[in-house]
Amino acid sequence: MKSNDFIGLDEKYGAHNYHPLPVVISWAEGVKVKDPDGKGYFDFLSAYSAVNQGHRHPKIIKALIDQANVCTLTSRAFHNDKMGLFLKKLCEFSGYENALPMNTGVEAVETSLKTARRWGVEIKGVENGKQEIICAKENFHGRTLLAISMSTDPDSTVNYGPYVPGFVHVPYGDAAAIEKAFTPNTVAVIVEPIQGEAGVIVPPDGYLRSIRELCDKNNALFIADEVQTGFCRTGKRFAWQHENARPDIMCLGKALGGGVMPVSAIVADHAIMKVFTPGTHGSTFGGNPLASVVGIAAIEVLEEEKLDENAEKLGELFRKELAKVKCPKLTAIRGKGLLNAVEFVKGFEAWDVCLSLRDAGLLAKQTHGNIIRFAPPLVINEKELFEACGIIKGVFEKIQ
Repeated sequence: MKSNDFIGLDEKYGAHNYHPLPVVISWAEGVKVKDPDGKGYFDFLSAYSAVNQGHRHPKIIKALIDQANVCTLTSRAFHNDKMGLFLKKLCEFSGYENALPMNTGVEAVETSLKTARRWGVEIKGVENGKQEIICAKENFHGRTLLAISMSTDPDSTVNYGPYVPGFVHVPYGDAAAIEKAFTPNTVAVIVEPIQGEAGVIVPPDGYLRSIRELCDKNNALFIADEVQTGFCRTGKRFAWQHENARPDIMCLGKALGGGVMPVSAIVADHAIMKVFTPGTHGSTFGGNPLASVVGIAAIEVLEEEKLDENAEKLGELFRKELAKVKCPKLTAIRGKGLLNAVEFVKGFEAWDVCLSLRDAGLLAKQTHGNIIRFAPPLVINEKELFEACGIIKGVFEKIQ
């Protein structure tokens, strides 16, 4: 079967809730992928940062296979011999006292918000049903009904009402707006340290630190959605570390599964996590043995290969190289580490540019029409980065 055959099957039998780039990936390793026709590409999306350790990292694959031959699922009705080791590793890596394992990034977000609402009643003393959570406009926290109730994207929210109440929207990057939005019923502020889906929007310096201070002042929790920015993507283990603005709760996912399977969690200290008691929250697959060993291996790869340092170094090099590109339609280059984006003039359609990049051997995806994200696996080396930059330069300089 050829690529078009597989695309045809997707379109015939699948729901049309995605508009993927017309390319089929049938093989992947490191920073490279191939289609069924044998054409190779640089992967510059990394499954939205879920493949920070590179495709099919041998250490992660070995952990997966070894555990699959022993025990894969127990549910939380029983203990297993891997979850505790995983939680210990995650807490040590993140610097928090407790972790609560789930499966997907949006489950981590959902869990963080349930934590905040429960904490608001039981610790802060807010009347149940009156808890308020401040969130940022243009956010992306996932696709559940709770998550889209925070969204200001009409495509995410159309015809899904009634929406979950209790959210207060403020402009992203505006700490003063957050300060004005606080009320006695505010239990948390949730933000992405860098807004990914919005187009890699980097907030002003000091923004996260201001949120930390405002939450301390108003007795509210600071929740950082690090699902996309976490695990070394921005040049630090977690993006909040660029400002030393430690959140009360972190939402984690994507790269925690090493590009192999969905693994997510929230981390927090015991004073917050203690609001959960038996029966108040759970997940059949959360913390399963297979996910646990994959999570451990995924973290060990980040540590052993110093992928935070590689992301920091090559991210600076990437932005420096793109700044040399002569393209009159290009208006901005931004990012941290290896989470980057380019923005073209308003009204420009970047979809066709992504098709040209594909034809030249590099896969990236546009967002908001005129923005393209570039986020290669963090295992990319300097030689590969320069080769990829050459592809981007060649395509961009032909734009009319």
